[in-house]
Amino acid sequence: MEYMRGPGDFYVEEDTAVTLGKFDGLHRGHQKLVSRIRGVGDRGCKSVVFTLNRMENEQLLTEEERKSMTEKLGVDYLLDCPLVPEISGMEPEAFVEKILIDKLHAKYLAVGTDFRFGCQRRGDSSLLRELQKKYGFVLEVIQKEQYQKRDISSTYIKEELAAGHLETVNTLLGYTFFVSGEVLHGGPGNYRYGLPAANLRVSARKLLPPNGIYLTRTIIRKEEFPGVTNIGMGIEGERQFRSVETYLFGFGRELPGEHIEVQFLKFLRPEKSFGSTEELHRQMDADISFGKEYFGE
Repeated sequence: MEYMRGPGDFYVEEDTAVTLGKFDGLHRGHQKLVSRIRGVGDRGCKSVVFTLNRMENEQLLTEEERKSMTEKLGVDYLLDCPLVPEISGMEPEAFVEKILIDKLHAKYLAVGTDFRFGCQRRGDSSLLRELQKKYGFVLEVIQKEQYQKRDISSTYIKEELAAGHLETVNTLLGYTFFVSGEVLHGGPGNYRYGLPAANLRVSARKLLPPNGIYLTRTIIRKEEFPGVTNIGMGIEGERQFRSVETYLFGFGRELPGEHIEVQFLKFLRPEKSFGSTEELHRQMDADISFGKEYFGE
C-alpha cells in the first residue's frame, strides 16, 4: 500500500475507485465501503481510501494504526487529508473536478448516506449523483451498517468504549479493540505479581476504555499471549498520563523497545484503592487466577 498525505502534491496515474470519509475506527460500516472499492479494483481500478479529518484530539485509531489496518484490508492507496481551509473551503464541484478527477482519476466513488464535503458542507451524495455523468464516474451510496437498530458510527463506538462495554465495542468495530505502541520496560526483568509486565507507551490522542482491569490478548512478533491489563494513571515528573500495563501469561523474553499490540477482550473490574500492599497483591492474584482460568492456562 502507498501512503500519501494531503493537501499537498498527491497524484495517482491509474484509474481509481475511491471512498471518502473520516474513517476513525475503520469499523464495520467503513469496512463495507472498503470492500466496494476493492471489488471495483479487481476489475482494473486502484483502490483509494481518502480520509478527510479534523485532527480530533481523541481517536479510536492512531495514524499508524489506521495505516496498518488499511493495508491489511488490501487497499492500494491511503490518502490522509486534514480538513484545512484550502480543502474544507473548496466549492463542492471544484473538489470533485480538481481533486477526485484531475488528481485521482476517479471512475467509481463509494460514500455513506451522510457524507458531506466542500464549503459549508454543501456537497453530498445528491450533488455527486448529479455530477457523475459530467465527470465520467459511477457513484454508489452505501447504507449504514446497524446494530440493535442503531446506525454504527464512531460516535456510537466511543460511547460504548467510555462505558467499558468491550464486547459491544468489538461487535461494532468488526475486530477486537486494541492499543499498540512501544514497550517502555517489560519482560522477565520487570516482574510484577509473578508475571512479566509490559508497560506500553500510548499516544495521548488514543481513546482508551475506563481505568480498570481487563482480560487481553497481546500480539508480539505475530505470536499471541493471553494476559491481564491494568489501565490507570501514571506519573512522569510532573506530568500525569493514562498508563497501560499488561501482565503476560507464558512469556519469557525481554521486551523494551518492542512494538506490541494489546487486544481488549473483556472488562474485569474497575480500578480501586486498597488499604494495604498485601490487599492489592491478593486482588491482583485473584485477577490473574481468573484470567488464567478464562484463557485455559
